[in-house]
Amino acid sequence: MWISAGVALALLLGGGGFAAWKLDWFSGNGEKVSFGAATPPPAADKKATPSEAPKPSGDPDVLMPTGPKSEFKQTAKLDDGTIIAKTRLAGAKSGFEGDVWVWAPKEYDDPKYAKSGFPVLIALPGGNGFPANYWADRSLGLQKAISEGVQAGTSLPFIVVMPVLNPDNKYYYDGADIPGQPKMGTWIAEDIPNFTKANFRTYKSRDGWAFMGSSSGAFVGMKTVLQYPDRFKAVIASGGEIVPDSPLWKGHQAEMDANNPEKLAQKLIDAKGPEVYINFQIGTKESGKERMTKFQQQFGKGPIKMTIRDIQNGEHNGWHYVRGMKEGSLEWISKVLKAPKPDTAG
Repeated sequence: MWISAGVALALLLGGGGFAAWKLDWFSGNGEKVSFGAATPPPAADKKATPSEAPKPSGDPDVLMPTGPKSEFKQTAKLDDGTIIAKTRLAGAKSGFEGDVWVWAPKEYDDPKYAKSGFPVLIALPGGNGFPANYWADRSLGLQKAISEGVQAGTSLPFIVVMPVLNPDNKYYYDGADIPGQPKMGTWIAEDIPNFTKANFRTYKSRDGWAFMGSSSGAFVGMKTVLQYPDRFKAVIASGGEIVPDSPLWKGHQAEMDANNPEKLAQKLIDAKGPEVYINFQIGTKESGKERMTKFQQQFGKGPIKMTIRDIQNGEHNGWHYVRGMKEGSLEWISKVLKAPKPDTAG
């Protein structure tokens, strides 16, 4: 049902149009990328050395990159000069190896923020989510929507991390550690955050960590937030499923129950927290709102703060889900996560 956004746009453009589009979007693709190269200027009375790294701000929640650094190569460039880049990650916890795309906003390289952490949005695709993550295709507009939201004061400058969701195109794995299968739950919940902390200035607390996703990716994002509310605080779940439905769960009912958002939500309610935030998005031209409404009525209480955003004339696709984010979901999630703080010293 999903086609490559880049391919679709190329078909819509003529040969000359495509050449111009390719020149603008792909100039520099394949080149090495370094995030966070900027460092704060040295104080007038202090002699800085080339190897000197910025120290964290006074906020004890700030986590400077822990290393080791990954090697990134550009896959797309946005109009504001920011870069989407890709690396290959061998997951230390899961044992799974896959591609990860990342994007950092302009603010990340601003010297004023060199001592600050940044909130992280882990963006998960629908379908099998392999071998690519379509949120890394700039034509969907996710990164642009965030940048425009920052300028308008309606979005935080998120670091966006976009991993592959599944290990192959044959099955879907519900973002879970299904017995006998690759540990995709560990990949999403542990390896991806650890990779992000190794390479970027982030926050130690869950206040700087969230998911967004569409379709099966929405399910995985919501499920992971409910599983690990001590690590992740919020999710934007677009057009998503509510319960696990991978065919690979057969014969593993107990493990499937441990990855069922309905059971996880009730467990969190019974434990009385911590609070998590779920924002469903659903197009008015797609099915599934009944499931979301039922889930909200049953579990949207106590520590689970839940909303449903209708996307007028929206269908089951990334363009419309990004529109919903621009219309309010980005502002919603920005209000519950932690903002970076510029260094105002001097």
